[in-house]
Amino acid sequence: MISSIRGTVLKVGLDYLVIDISGVGFRCEVPRSEAARARVSSEVALHTELVVREDSLTVFGFTDEDHLTLFKLLISVTGVGPRSALGILSELELHQIVSAIQSDDDGQFRRVSGIGPKTAKLIVVSLAGKVDALQKSSFDGESTGPEDSEAAIQLSIRADVVQALIGLGWKEQSANDAVADAVRAGAEPNESALLRAALLLLQNTPGRT
Repeated sequence: MISSIRGTVLKVGLDYLVIDISGVGFRCEVPRSEAARARVSSEVALHTELVVREDSLTVFGFTDEDHLTLFKLLISVTGVGPRSALGILSELELHQIVSAIQSDDDGQFRRVSGIGPKTAKLIVVSLAGKVDALQKSSFDGESTGPEDSEAAIQLSIRADVVQALIGLGWKEQSANDAVADAVRAGAEPNESALLRAALLLLQNTPGRT
């Protein structure tokens, strides 16, 4: 998996960058605010997520890990695809998204093109309690402490494992519950160990599909 890229900007689009990495131009989809700040011939470093579809491989990039973590959380919500998640991160500031989820304010998300009332409500319901580690991040002008950074990493790992379980055919709610149970049971805080523990729980718990 491509987890980060660094290189020289060859082209700037409305919501993408083409980045030269050792002579190869990589197209990376980014929030519009990131694209607006980028300049051709400048160097950029991005935290990335590779989204695989039957007919495409698309790289989404963010200048900080908090935005990447939130992107992963958003695409774990039923009805929110990568493009919609990128649209949310383009329209709303990080603190606005976190605040809206914490206060159950789905109206913020209905402002985003392509996000309907049902999906907006699903976002605040599905991500309730999952974004607290982001509330003291660098967006408020304060540096993120070690504990906050660690919590953000754990959120990212959990979101990855949930997505992997959904890809294996498990329902989103069952996947979320199994990952949460595995964490409470003391599973190792890394992706492979957490996935194994969650799968074991799913396979040995009647009624989970």
